[in-house]
Amino acid sequence: MTRPGDTRRSGVHRALVVLSVTVLAALLVTSAATLPFTLNWYDVQELGEAVRHAPTSDPTVSFDSFEPSVSPGMLAPAARYLHAASSWLGHDDLGRSMLFRLLPGFLISLGIGLASAAIAVCLGTFWGATAALVGGNTDRVMMRIVDVLFGLPYILMVILLKIALTRPLSALLGGQTAVADLIVLFVAIGAVSWLTMARVVRGQVLSLRAQPFIEAARAAGASRLRILCRHLLPNLVGPVIVYATLVIPQAIMQESFLSFLGIGVTQPTPSLGRLAADGVEAVNTFVGYWWLIVYPCGVLVVTLVAMNVLGDALRDRLDPRSQMTSLV
Repeated sequence: MTRPGDTRRSGVHRALVVLSVTVLAALLVTSAATLPFTLNWYDVQELGEAVRHAPTSDPTVSFDSFEPSVSPGMLAPAARYLHAASSWLGHDDLGRSMLFRLLPGFLISLGIGLASAAIAVCLGTFWGATAALVGGNTDRVMMRIVDVLFGLPYILMVILLKIALTRPLSALLGGQTAVADLIVLFVAIGAVSWLTMARVVRGQVLSLRAQPFIEAARAAGASRLRILCRHLLPNLVGPVIVYATLVIPQAIMQESFLSFLGIGVTQPTPSLGRLAADGVEAVNTFVGYWWLIVYPCGVLVVTLVAMNVLGDALRDRLDPRSQMTSLV
């Protein structure tokens, strides 16, 4: 029997989920829709005096001029609108629009989080499922490797991977250092985020391996690969999806932390962590340039909270044990 308090909590939880989806969708749609413009203007500076302009709706406080890399005739209507919107969130010390830097920065941070989560889920699922399914000495060796990697500082591993991969990848991409930095960053974060996933998947596979349908598949002569692909992986979808939704905000937080320390996304490429680091440098005891740190940190907090709420909602939906109601 469901108590009134449980009903109220369930209603509040549903409202939080709807709000989280709405906020994330609004940020994603706005950032993606303006990406063709912000990619050209996120690093454009005022040609006059480079000062920190506070947020304003006054269209006269905006870029003095700019030179987008696309045809002006194609952007004339949008350029007039964005010219007025460039000062809505203020400017930094180089005269760059915070709005034009925050929108692509959100997409970059979210993209790093999604890519890192994909790498962590694929690598962790393969490692944990293989160790549990093969068993024996193979299982022990593979999980001892996981234990050793757990004992290493992840920041050190990220730094080593960046040192080892950035230069050859940049040469492979024809000198695109900014793109190489982003690729190495999400590969490095994903490479240190799969360890917990491997343990989770191994535990699930060990539990499923003793089930009657797995014994029946063995008795029918199914190979280990067929058992893994046909019987085990479909039953791992729930835990894997739930863990992936929790890895994404963790990866975004790691990217922000690394960029804040100066070893993540490099200038002039924007990200939420990079913008927050720039905002901290602008804060002093004489003049408070609050908009340089409030907006990036605000978007970061909202994104992390919304992603965690969605992760909890998916866990409640996909985990039958979390749906049990009290009979008292």
